Amino acid sequence: MANELLFLWLAAFPLMGSPGPATMSLAGLGTAFGFRSSLSYLLGIIAGTTVVLLLIATGATALVLAQPLLLTALTIVAGIYILYLAWKIAMAPVGPMPLRLEQAPAFVPGFSLAIANPKAFAAIGAVYAGHTLVADSPMVDAVLKLAALALVIMIVNTLWLGFGATFSRILRNPTVGRAANVLFASMLVVSVGFALIAASET
Repeated sequence: MANELLFLWLAAFPLMGSPGPATMSLAGLGTAFGFRSSLSYLLGIIAGTTVVLLLIATGATALVLAQPLLLTALTIVAGIYILYLAWKIAMAPVGPMPLRLEQAPAFVPGFSLAIANPKAFAAIGAVYAGHTLVADSPMVDAVLKLAALALVIMIVNTLWLGFGATFSRILRNPTVGRAANVLFASMLVVSVGFALIAASET
């Protein structure tokens, strides 16, 4: 089982940790507001992505995908919020951290974005369905995969926030800081486009 777990992680970390709406929003918020101020949003992303994992494990995603109107509504709402989030990141205060009084988005926005993130469904679904840890016990296999992938969710999202926060400490110059915020905001919008294209092709 150790080898199967290793192969699962080797697939999960690059696939689930690659740039997407959730990871890019975390990096952008880390840059714009710092690590500590964005912790509540991080917890929302982790919780929401874990719910996506549970939906995939229980087969509940099939019920969502079977409702085109619900899926379209979720996509539209998520797209609108991501555009707002990209604007918030691009326009966040820059300069020394003590002067950044504006608050980063909290738990609920992070949770909502994770739930409506098409990249999460595609990446987690591919990893979950493509690996078996315990062939002769579906229940044990499901529990172990849930635990292993939940760990991946926590690690990759925390690393992306830390990556962005590292930039927030380096980019003290207001001009450079503004440019970094706009760059991360643009990457967030682009990542959403790629995620939606990938989801429409599956």
